[in-house]
Amino acid sequence: MEWRASHILVKDRALAQELLKRIKQGANFEGLAREYSTCPSKSSGGDLGWFGPGKMVPAFESACKGIGIGSISDVVQTQFGYHLIKLTGRR
Repeated sequence: MEWRASHILVKDRALAQELLKRIKQGANFEGLAREYSTCPSKSSGGDLGWFGPGKMVPAFESACKGIGIGSISDVVQTQFGYHLIKLTGRR
């Protein structure tokens, strides 16, 4: 199994929760990724491309397994910060 996902990575849980609220209200995920994410993927709207098992930290991979295509995760904490993950593909 492989997944394709985009994410927004921030250092502050409160900011991650605020961004999630804005997305649920209709804000553009890719636009928010470009504006707020601290990951280099921000230049592509947060797109991380395709990845397989073991390529991402366990909490990130687990979140990808638990959501449907087109869905946004709740805030996911890793050693890198706080992620909002949008699953864009599964194969």
